[in-house]
Amino acid sequence: MNKQKYFLLLMLSFFYSATFAQNIKKVDICIYGGSSAGIIAAYTAKKLGKSVIVIEPGNHIGGLTTGGLGATDIGNKYAITGLAKEFYRQIGAHYGKLEQWTFEPHVASKVYANMIADAKLEVVKNHRLVDVQKKDGFINEITVEVSDNPNTATNQKIQAKVFLDCTYEGDLMAKAGVSYAIGREANSQYGETYNGVQVSEYHQFPDGIDPYVVPGNPTSGLLYGISDAKLARKGSGDKLIQAYNFRICLTQDKNNQIAFTKPDNYDPSKYTLLARVIAKEGWDGINGTFKHVKMGDTVIVANKGGFLIKHMPNGKTDFNNFGAFSTDMVGANYNYPEGDYETRKKIWKEHEDYNKGLFYFLANDNSVPLAVRKDMQSWGYAKDEFRDNGGFPSQLYVREARRMIGEMVMTQKHCDGVEVVTDGVGMAAYGMDSHTCQRIVIDGMVKNEGDVQIPVAGPFPISYRAITPKKSECKNLLVPVCLSASHIAFGSIRMEAVFMVMAQSAATAAAMAIDGGVEVQNINVTELQNRLTADPLLNNKTVEIIVDNDDKDNVIISGRWEEVKGGYGKNLLLSTTSNQKNSVKYIPEVKKSGKYTIYAYVSQEESQSTNLLSYRVSDGKTETPVARKLSDIKVLGTNNESNGEWVELGTYKLKAGKKAFVEVLENSGKEPALADAVLFLPIK
Repeated sequence: MNKQKYFLLLMLSFFYSATFAQNIKKVDICIYGGSSAGIIAAYTAKKLGKSVIVIEPGNHIGGLTTGGLGATDIGNKYAITGLAKEFYRQIGAHYGKLEQWTFEPHVASKVYANMIADAKLEVVKNHRLVDVQKKDGFINEITVEVSDNPNTATNQKIQAKVFLDCTYEGDLMAKAGVSYAIGREANSQYGETYNGVQVSEYHQFPDGIDPYVVPGNPTSGLLYGISDAKLARKGSGDKLIQAYNFRICLTQDKNNQIAFTKPDNYDPSKYTLLARVIAKEGWDGINGTFKHVKMGDTVIVANKGGFLIKHMPNGKTDFNNFGAFSTDMVGANYNYPEGDYETRKKIWKEHEDYNKGLFYFLANDNSVPLAVRKDMQSWGYAKDEFRDNGGFPSQLYVREARRMIGEMVMTQKHCDGVEVVTDGVGMAAYGMDSHTCQRIVIDGMVKNEGDVQIPVAGPFPISYRAITPKKSECKNLLVPVCLSASHIAFGSIRMEAVFMVMAQSAATAAAMAIDGGVEVQNINVTELQNRLTADPLLNNKTVEIIVDNDDKDNVIISGRWEEVKGGYGKNLLLSTTSNQKNSVKYIPEVKKSGKYTIYAYVSQEESQSTNLLSYRVSDGKTETPVARKLSDIKVLGTNNESNGEWVELGTYKLKAGKKAFVEVLENSGKEPALADAVLFLPIK
């Protein structure tokens, strides 16, 4: 019997077994984890004609995207495609824009709810994994229990042809017997330089912070949160996990505010170290800032303030960790990845109490300067967010737990562009980012260890083989979240928008495996790539056209321009002083005649050149001059994560072919111009 026939028979056996018990659910694709990736994967599978079920261990859908992380970390919009991009377009529609990358949590929940309703998805919440059954390398059945009231009598079995693990923890992957890593690899393992043990200048304690309960007295013991571990050799590996926290939505609107109150298990001694930091750094408020300071021949990073405050629409913020001591609960999560459900529940609660206690301490403790207390008191939880949780986020920021060791491992070499995969089914663009892994004593002073903040060379592709287990371990499982990457490469990849892109790719691959009767490792990846490009929104509609300045076949450069890193994609063009006329013409290859709204990408760098943006737009017959002012561009909330905005140039009727164009012009040669990407969006 050949392999394809065997696979088909095995799949059929899942669906036509003799049992019809009510606690057995049979679907084409089972998705474990109702994270942002899980919802995108399920939507994809359903639109591709497959029956699908989403099993979510908790009562919250959307993971971090609806759980407080409202300032999207992406690095570059170029990397975000398909349904992930459409998600941010739907967010934008809510706020009256094309796209919006910073948003209120409840708006993200609304978008996902619409997707669930549109695709008629079956989402089962409050059920968690207890067992996985495999046969001949295939998962044929999983068993889940009611999370908050486990009882074997209410257990549910799910049989599926293909399974996706979309959790942040990788529980299905682990129970299926798939290899995985926890912690940091040594640099030597994959030929890296930013993995393993390292002491960074960023988010670091200033010199001179005493680590002991009684300053200068080691016998008094270490302050809370400081480990007695010794600093290991630089670049060596270990099992330590970068710190978790909550991304917290706060507001200064007194009419929509819940005050900080003393949380369960509050202990002000947990924040004594913070008081020492405040005194040493001379805080006059809570907003985090840093600057480079030259001390002799050395340049150091000087921090001040405790939070990275990213502004969102309607006066709300995404509060994140900043500096030496903040919302990251360093060292408290080591047992989380492999912990049982009760252990994880305890760790989750400890993080919640710690974060709530931090705000309460800063707002009320007399050891905190009055100006800092008043600043903290001006904030509060938003009443209209997380209504069922007192305004506090519903998702712990599990930055990293298990990482699959799959068919191939993404490493720093891919982030640096030294190695480039050809089977990419998604991209990453954020810097190689790791939060602190441990807080220790070095030379009698407290220091953070493990923080990494290194930019990548540019947007880079993520291999399909990084979401497939080794074939010898499992043949019908895809892992788009806890995917196969080293610790430092995962630091770039581990962004919500990227997880969504990889989830769409995984679900499409799952459908292909089912239709072709093959293992997930054996699908035609070129065909998968083509499908993702040809119908990114799964609606069989005309696909938008983006012409970037790197597209040599569709861009005509006149005059003198130089490439500058940044903007949309790898770079943008900056005009230089010349007697020639400087312009860049973008010529789309229009596949289908119709109305198109045209947008030009305006990068942050644009503000350094000119306030007036000049264009010439041609529909193939008539040329129309278009001018826009930077000051008129609508920016909502913090914009630094998206690196720019799409500026509308109008709606035009375009004929099929290559007769239309958009030309970026210098403003009378008086000021330099920037030319980046141009978007041609078909009108629905």
